[in-house]
Amino acid sequence: MNESSTERIKKGSLGLRGTLKESMLDEHTGAIREDDQALVKFHGMYLQDDRDRREERAAKKLDRLYSFMIRLRLPGGFMTAEQWEMLHHIAGEHTTGTIKITTRQTIQLHGVLKNHVKPTLKAFNSVHLDSIAACGDVNRNVIATAHPNASPVHEEVFGYATKFSLLFKPKTRAFYEIWLDEEKLVETTEEDPLYQDRYLPRKFKIGIAIPPYNDIDVFANDLGLIAIIENGELVGFNLAPGGGMGATHGNPDTYPRLGTVLGYVDKADIEDVVYKIITVQRDFGNRSDRKLARLKYTMDRMGVDVFKEEVEKRIGFSLQPARPFHFKDRSDDYGWKQNHKGNWYYTAFIENGRVLDENNLFLKTAFLEITKARKANIRFTCNQNLIVSDVTEEDKPFVHQILDKYGVIAHTANASNARKQSVACVALNTCPLALAESQRYMPHLMTRIESLMDKHGIGEESIVIRMTGCPNGCARPYMAEIGFIGISYGHYNLMLGGDVEGMRLNKLYKENLDEEAIVSELDDLFGKYATGRMAGEPFGDFIVRTIFSVTG
Repeated sequence: MNESSTERIKKGSLGLRGTLKESMLDEHTGAIREDDQALVKFHGMYLQDDRDRREERAAKKLDRLYSFMIRLRLPGGFMTAEQWEMLHHIAGEHTTGTIKITTRQTIQLHGVLKNHVKPTLKAFNSVHLDSIAACGDVNRNVIATAHPNASPVHEEVFGYATKFSLLFKPKTRAFYEIWLDEEKLVETTEEDPLYQDRYLPRKFKIGIAIPPYNDIDVFANDLGLIAIIENGELVGFNLAPGGGMGATHGNPDTYPRLGTVLGYVDKADIEDVVYKIITVQRDFGNRSDRKLARLKYTMDRMGVDVFKEEVEKRIGFSLQPARPFHFKDRSDDYGWKQNHKGNWYYTAFIENGRVLDENNLFLKTAFLEITKARKANIRFTCNQNLIVSDVTEEDKPFVHQILDKYGVIAHTANASNARKQSVACVALNTCPLALAESQRYMPHLMTRIESLMDKHGIGEESIVIRMTGCPNGCARPYMAEIGFIGISYGHYNLMLGGDVEGMRLNKLYKENLDEEAIVSELDDLFGKYATGRMAGEPFGDFIVRTIFSVTG
């Protein structure tokens, strides 16, 4: 089987070094060499350009306005006060100024010009942050249930996110040499038993959920781990490999898929089992067609039973039957909550994950004042929200006063339940894959949706609504009760029927709708839901019962 060009680039990269040093020294363009554009992803960056200005610059015969997106490796979405303060200043000095919380519990900064990349990464390094393996064909940022109030064993479960992040980090020192000017100690490329010289066929995502909370959408990951807690103790994990949201319009061989629960593993064995699952994907994944290279396709091509047998052969024992678990929903726990240790946590609503100061809402200023005073740490959620974390009883009034002063408490309290459930990807103007708007458009569309919901007397419902600018699924729209997937500028496919627990994919309802068509369809559906729902029936369940059960 012929390998893709990316496979050639990885193998010949000398441990992900390529010619990145030379590319970054080229002052004639804001871009980097083509092969290096594939390699820089492994360092946590994408080369992008401002698509709003392409035509203008082309007319002037100017190079595209290239810049870099930098994403941090932040297992479990935790950041100290000192790290947030540095992030705030970096965002102001080197980027567009907006801090973007991603759907994988970390942050990314856009608009970093070529000559600002090294200063940015050095500044992050000064507070023990890096972007290694935040992108690329490796294990990506490991996510975990966000809120410490979820369980007394949250800290232990969170620890596994850090363990996996370190264990599955590439062994090459390329990042440190290229961006931090570390001297190369030996001429030979470092040995990496896990990734070898070819790395993985495609990105690999791990998520750890603590039932009954599924805030991370555990079944959307290449490997979902469901914490099993018995008698107040973490005993192990159910394994659910094979999830993934990405698809391609017009390519029926691509599809979203939920992870399959294969069995249970005691916590003493979990690190080795996860390692071996990654090696199965390394050795059996598709290296000729990147669109079919994720673990979900490997499992379906091999067959789930054969895949399981291969994993068991490599770990040397059989998986135990899956233990019982139950998920109740995927929402974040907004406002002030206290955990079993007595610490306080305030979950703030950050619409589509964009942290900035605008419209009399001063998010950046509020979080800077709190962290400068060292009164709280910061945690991110997979729903793109921010938790002001680990606040003592003594410091709570100080933190509350700042949150209130800058509008954070009012903003969170006044947002509708549906808006607080909404998630959107970056899309235009920076994502090169975007076919339509997402984060810039979603707030406007949500206002119209809220009006429809109020009209039909369902304004308090917590309907899960998500949008992406393309079918790759970064905001997990295929798991939403209402999903919008961009197909061209101003037009979206309308997906319906996901559940509130995150255990069911939705289905295509209508194709190629503009805003007025979307509003018309939802007006009709909300009317039917208001009059025809059963007591306590979520919108997605209603759709499956009354629409898809009839249409098939």
